[in-house]
Amino acid sequence: MIRFPLPGRRQLKIASMVATGLLVAGVATVPAQAAATPDAEAAVASTATQPVATSALGVDEISSSPNLRQIANLPKQAPFDTAGAFGTDMAFQGRYAFVGNYNGFVIYDIGRPAAPKIVSQVLCPGSQNDISIYGNLLFLSTDSSRSDDSCASVAQSASVKESWEGIKVFDISDKANPRYVKSVETACGSHTHTLVPAKDRRTVYLYVSSYSPRAEFPDCQPPHDSISIVKVPVKKPTEAAVVATPNLFPDGGYAGIPGQASATSGCHDITAYPAKDIAAGACMGDGVLLDIRDREAPRVINRVRDTVNFAFWHSATFNNAGTKVVFTDELGGGGAATCNETVGPNRGADAIYDITGRGDARQMVFRSYYKIPRTNADTENCVAHNGSLVPVFGRDIMVQAWYQGGVSVWDFTDSAKPKEIGFWERGPLSDTQLSTGGAWSTYYYNGHIYSSDIQKGLDVLELNDWRTWTANLVRFRELNVQTQAGYLSW
Repeated sequence: MIRFPLPGRRQLKIASMVATGLLVAGVATVPAQAAATPDAEAAVASTATQPVATSALGVDEISSSPNLRQIANLPKQAPFDTAGAFGTDMAFQGRYAFVGNYNGFVIYDIGRPAAPKIVSQVLCPGSQNDISIYGNLLFLSTDSSRSDDSCASVAQSASVKESWEGIKVFDISDKANPRYVKSVETACGSHTHTLVPAKDRRTVYLYVSSYSPRAEFPDCQPPHDSISIVKVPVKKPTEAAVVATPNLFPDGGYAGIPGQASATSGCHDITAYPAKDIAAGACMGDGVLLDIRDREAPRVINRVRDTVNFAFWHSATFNNAGTKVVFTDELGGGGAATCNETVGPNRGADAIYDITGRGDARQMVFRSYYKIPRTNADTENCVAHNGSLVPVFGRDIMVQAWYQGGVSVWDFTDSAKPKEIGFWERGPLSDTQLSTGGAWSTYYYNGHIYSSDIQKGLDVLELNDWRTWTANLVRFRELNVQTQAGYLSW
């Protein structure tokens, strides 16, 4: 048996200690508003002060376990090369990777993973530009109020009735020249969306997650306890339209704690497992398990909260068997330094739940938390973020982005005892001030790990580990991580 010893924890060199107001979130949650963070609405979870610690790693210095190495980096290129042009989520199809950016999206040729190339860049500003792919269609989320639905729009207050937010649809049959074909406005915009194919495959549905209603926003009125469902006829995408807005929280959801814990006012992200007719919703103050047999009428069959350690229910990942779900807590909204000894191992972490029972009697039962076992500097935004399964036979293994905490590969086969088996990270963007950067999304696709770094562009990593070698036998023609694809196992 080959074992890969991991280096010890990165230590902080403390210059001085300051009081940091950190959210206190039993197994319920939090977010609110802050500027210049990836998920600004979640940032009430932590109020960071002037950084006072530096990392044991130098600026941009690479550190990794022996089983995980970088084989390529393709930096952001104009017009996406500014600090405010955050690289965001990813989707895959064949030899292509599609990466969202606050300024639009980029299509990469990854036919040679060690030498990725940019095929095209589409300038279409509007955060976050969450992305998914289905055949010749690309779907893009806009969650910033714009003057209109065009790619030439400018920022405009959501208090203006004519302002626009929602879903944009592109034809990508020509990867070098994507064509914008349709827009669909949705209530409170589209922070993220999840693609759910109809069972006949002639239609796809987009489950649109959005939140933060305000009385002065005509198109985002409180209460906002629903999601929007957009129906897209695959051969007639110009007929895409909202067909339902199911209320997932008729009791209003978690009430929150003013100034500390966010109330549930919609969902942040939903992961669907269409083959099993289930979905998991990470909905700010609540985690929900959904029955999606009727694609236009998803039903909540179980709900959990963590009012002790969770700050903001951000995203979810099922294991391949659909018997477990991992929820992430985005403490600090992605813009705070929470991978440190002050915050500890149970906040800004993942929570692993076993799914017990059958049918409507299914319940999610908490088992444990997982957080990277390294201490990061106070100049590094670090918290649990987007990841995917590594399609390993007989085990539950996940790769995950932790912003400037880097990339973690971890095993949760034993739900009560998760453990890291590999990592890769850069040193801080700055050793003097907190700067937003690091891995936004890190996913396994057809033999390699791809990571969308907010500031550094596309990273490609290679994992060599006896525990994951069977993943090399699995190939997907298309991968949207929030539309979980099952694979044969034993």
